[in-house]
Formats: sequence, structure tokens, C-alpha cells
Amino acid sequence: MAPTAPNEDESLWLRCFEPAPEAPARLLCLPHAGGSAGTYLRLARSLAPETEVLAVQYPGRQDRRSEPCAESVEALADALFTAVRDRVDASTALFGHSMGAVLAFELARRLERDAGVRCVRLFASGRRAPSAFRDDSAPAASDAAMLAELRSLGGTDLRILQDEELLTAALPALRADYRAIGRYRAAEDATVDCPITVLVGDADPRTSPDEARAWARHSTAPCEVLTFPGGHFFLDGNHDAVVDVVTARLRADRAACADLV
Repeated sequence: MAPTAPNEDESLWLRCFEPAPEAPARLLCLPHAGGSAGTYLRLARSLAPETEVLAVQYPGRQDRRSEPCAESVEALADALFTAVRDRVDASTALFGHSMGAVLAFELARRLERDAGVRCVRLFASGRRAPSAFRDDSAPAASDAAMLAELRSLGGTDLRILQDEELLTAALPALRADYRAIGRYRAAEDATVDCPITVLVGDADPRTSPDEARAWARHSTAPCEVLTFPGGHFFLDGNHDAVVDVVTARLRADRAACADLV
């Protein structure tokens, strides 16, 4: 894979913790609501050097705190597409968790429609299908509701919940993300042409088995659903198993592409 010189927008949006420019595969990773690129540091280290991980940093948090948060998933997808369209090619897969899963879906749609690029695979983690609507915006109504949501879902460092200064810094982006995802709903006939691997926790209160299987209607290619023990942030307790799934699927995708040549 030939390295591509980053443009100015790309350097704002992407973090590469383990550079592997000669890797045969690239995985673009999109965080959950309130999350940051650092969420994928462990995954990047586990997949390198076979797969280079590029983690997305959304505006409105950490080193981009001075920037306004996106008001909708669609607006965030538009801005991300502009930033990364020159970095993504047919060897790139997308991995998104929770809000990041539907954002990855919208990015894949834009890449196919506006850049003529079909990603090799979409990994949709911890999120119901784009057309399976539930209003997720309620926790954004108040700090108390937001904190209750964080505690119920887990996955948040307890130091953040116990540190008023850290909470004050984190809550604005989290509320903005919840408002954005609460307004999002894709049409039932919205599709991508790449295969989809859905990963879900068996005790996730935000994604039922039927809602996970509904991802199949959003791809013209095969869709599989893989279930892991755990809740919404099942990735934390199933890291090695998830690494094995990602590695196996990307190897199989490369082999399939080689057979077509």
C-alpha cells in the first residue's frame, strides 16, 4: 500500500498510533458518542503491523475542544468524507462502535456515491441498524441524566465520573453527540455495497438481536452478526476475540480480491 501525504484536514481528523504504511490493509476506526481517537489505541497496537489503524478524532473534544461539535450525524459524515477521501481506497475497511457504527455507514455511502470507492468491509459494533430508530437524545437533557446514562452503560473510566474537572470538559461533546444520534435515522432502502460484520454484546440494552440482524437490509453484500458476552461496551472484555475476527475477515477479503485478479 503506497503511503499518501496527509492534507491539512486529514491531520485534524486522523490519528495513527502505530504507523504501518506498507501494511496490506487499513482500518479506519470511528469512536462512540463522547469518545475520542484514543479509544482505539489498544486495537491499533494489536493489529499492527498487518493492519494499519487510523482512528478518527471528532471535533469538540481533547485537542479539538475549541471547535464546535457537529449538529448531526450527516454533517459529521460530510466533514469526515472531505477530510479522508484521499486516504481511503479499496483496501480500507471501516470500524465503528455505537454512534461510530452509523457514522461509518454514512461515510461508506458517501465514499461509494461521491468518490467511487467501495470499502472492503464495514464492522458495525454495538449499534442497531441505521433504520431501527429509537430516540437516544433524552440523556442530553441534563447533566444528571447524562451521568446516569454513563453509569448504566459502563465503559467510562471511573476517574472521569469522579473528577468534576474532567466531567466538565467531557460533557459538552457527549451531549452534542447524543443530540446528533437522537435525530438520526436512515431510510430502510439506504445501502452500501460492501459486506457488513455486525458485532454486538448479548446484554446490550441499546441493541436487540432483531435490531442487529436488521443491518442486513442495509447492504447489497453479505451481512453477518457475531454476538459476544457483555453489554454495550463488550469490546473491553473481548479484545482478543474481536482482534481475531477483524484479522480473519480482512485476510479473507484480501484473498477474495486476489482470486479476482
